[in-house]
Amino acid sequence: MSETDKSEGELSYEAAREELVKVVQRLEAGGVSLAESLQLWERGEQLADTCQRWLDGARERVEKARAAREQQAAEAE
Repeated sequence: MSETDKSEGELSYEAAREELVKVVQRLEAGGVSLAESLQLWERGEQLADTCQRWLDGARERVEKARAAREQQAAEAE
C-alpha cells in the first residue's frame, strides 16, 4: 500500500500488527465479558484487514519491480 492509497489516519503496518498482537493476547487471557470479547474480535478483524492491505501493497510493488527488472534484462539481450 502506498502512502497515497492509505485512508487518512490509517495505521502503519507495524502499528496495526502491534495492536493486533495485544488484542489477541487479551482474548487469549480471557477474563473479559462477552461484549468486550466481541469488541476485541471486531477490532482484531479491522487490524488484520489493515495488515493485509499493507502486505498486498508490498507484494504488488515487489512484483512490479521484478517485472521491470526482467523487462530490462530481456531488452539488454
